[in-house]
Amino acid sequence: MQKLFYVLALVVVIGWAVSAISTQTASKDDRVPVKTGIEVLLADKFDLIKGKRVGLITNPTGIASDLSSSIDRLVARPDVKLVALFGPEHGVRGDFDAGAHIETVVDTRTQIPLYSLYGQIRKPTPEMLKNVDVLLYDIQDIGCRSYTYIYTMAFAMEAAKEAGIPFVVLDRPNPLGGDLVEGPMLDLEYRSFIGYYPIAYVYGLTVGELAALFNQEYGIGCDLTVVEMVGWERQMRFCDTRLPWVATSPHIPRALTALFYPTTGILGELNTFNIGVGYTKPFELVAAPWIDAEELADELNSRNLPGVRFRAAHYRPFYSHFQGELVHGVDIHIVLPEIFKPILTQVHILTALQKLYPEQPFFDTARSSSFDKAAGSDRLRQMVLEGRPAEEIIASWQADLHDFEKIREKYLIYR
Repeated sequence: MQKLFYVLALVVVIGWAVSAISTQTASKDDRVPVKTGIEVLLADKFDLIKGKRVGLITNPTGIASDLSSSIDRLVARPDVKLVALFGPEHGVRGDFDAGAHIETVVDTRTQIPLYSLYGQIRKPTPEMLKNVDVLLYDIQDIGCRSYTYIYTMAFAMEAAKEAGIPFVVLDRPNPLGGDLVEGPMLDLEYRSFIGYYPIAYVYGLTVGELAALFNQEYGIGCDLTVVEMVGWERQMRFCDTRLPWVATSPHIPRALTALFYPTTGILGELNTFNIGVGYTKPFELVAAPWIDAEELADELNSRNLPGVRFRAAHYRPFYSHFQGELVHGVDIHIVLPEIFKPILTQVHILTALQKLYPEQPFFDTARSSSFDKAAGSDRLRQMVLEGRPAEEIIASWQADLHDFEKIREKYLIYR
């Protein structure tokens, strides 16, 4: 009888555990996905555009949760007229390479004029806006200062101000989360289209929050409305949102790639390394023909950096730098994204390379000025060349970063 009692008790406990796990799994699966700005606009904020002629700045990332494009959603509405499309780098349909200048054409799908904001003209002209009553912005950001879309937004905000029309940002998640703030500030002597305002390299804001900061702190002063997301929280990674990811540019194919971009992207400006662009893992590798892969992996792993490990890697890029050559280096594995620090990691990679291979002139390139523009000044390059330790380099920008964080705090929409 006692044995039967224990068996029955065990069955009950197992049943309870299975039920609890099933309930927990179902609870996670039943979470309501985050609603982005385009869906909130169409459902609850349509008065912002109802009966108006709309200009839309967008690209393939401008989608609803069912993967329908914001363009198609607006075209389908009889109570609004989409009259102009504006495309950033890579174009409205995403069919241009990085840096390629794009001409103004007619969108073949909708027959709506499509104006390029990445060519000779980077700011909408009065002629482009003459029939526009309100200008919308709907593009997925990746949370890094050197990504050009945010400056397309800022210049368009200036144009909206000059034209006397409202500017509406349809907000989207920051795939790095809303709390990660890291890296050097921009020195305005190094201002460019990959760094236009003195903000941190990783700024920890949604694009709507960033627009509010630009508008107020840098004197744009346009009539700005941010259509807020529903359900997004600052600690969320993109996978937590249950939203589909569309490549923000050809080499950001996955949401996690957005976390690798600030890990190797500044270094990649030198064009003296392959960083996985041209291979199967963009921004996830650092390699060159002259690197000892095992030596570099051992050096970086010995530094015990938060949330990351390094594996020796050998491969031949299919295109881009060192196409067809055998290169050696490290494969970067983010094992704990919640504590991973991409800029800290990148500084350690640079200082490790300088320590191990001081005879290699990897900064001696015509692209060193591009590295400086991405980094925000020449200080990072100079300190690495001087052999300064990574900790000293990172400490050198903390005071400026602290000042930025105090400014940033004023523009947080989501708490």
